[in-house]
Amino acid sequence: MVGMPQAKKKDAAPPTVQYFAAVLRILREHAGLTQDELGKLMNYTGSAVSAVETCAKPPTDEFIEAAEKALDASGLLRAAIGFLRLDRYPVHFQGFVQLEQEAVSVSSYCTQLIDGLLQTKEYAREVLVHAFPPLEEQEIADLTEARMDRKALLDRKPGAVVSVILEEAALRRQIGGPEVMRAQYAYLIECAARPNIVIQVMPMSRAGHAGLQGPMTLIETHDDTPMAYMESNGKSMLLSKPDEVGVLARRYAMIRSQALGPDESVCFIEQLMGEL
Repeated sequence: MVGMPQAKKKDAAPPTVQYFAAVLRILREHAGLTQDELGKLMNYTGSAVSAVETCAKPPTDEFIEAAEKALDASGLLRAAIGFLRLDRYPVHFQGFVQLEQEAVSVSSYCTQLIDGLLQTKEYAREVLVHAFPPLEEQEIADLTEARMDRKALLDRKPGAVVSVILEEAALRRQIGGPEVMRAQYAYLIECAARPNIVIQVMPMSRAGHAGLQGPMTLIETHDDTPMAYMESNGKSMLLSKPDEVGVLARRYAMIRSQALGPDESVCFIEQLMGEL
């Protein structure tokens, strides 16, 4: 099969990737280096440099750091990392990701799946494998890595406070089978032990509760602006009006009060893990 022409590859790439490719080429040529010479300085092949400059492949964080050092770019290349990461997410999700990474607190109520912040790589990949319309293998790989990138929020200093309420149905859905779920349960238990993460379970035995109207995520930023995010079938809504966000915040507080407590929730997850 004939490869895609270089011009078409560039046209198909996101604008941020195209811009990075152009800046890399300009800096390389200014330094008087060939692609092979730059690759050698970076411990990459010349073809790897070519792939980035022609937009055949987006640069990884590691590639960018290596190019930054090899070209002594004064932070010019490194500054692109955050923007390039955004390109890995669906357009409707990019605004939320920016807010999430800047948040001081994130509170989510999940009904169908475990929150993306708390997914293992294997679980996340299996979710994407079952997307419809089906995704290409490279898309699955890129989106999986993008979801893992979001975990930087959990390790940031100071770390954000994360509260997650999971419906029992989301925990019982055997995404990827017993092995994947066993590792996922173990990771949830590990996360729940962290001082900045609270995980609660809404059991099916709680037949009626305040969350029946659907999932939500509440975000609080450094300027104390509360916002709410909701998503369904590839469409999203970001709310910032105080009255609208206030209603959802009060609803979330009620859901939290109706769910199992943190310790009970960990015991519940351990019990599910033991059933596998």
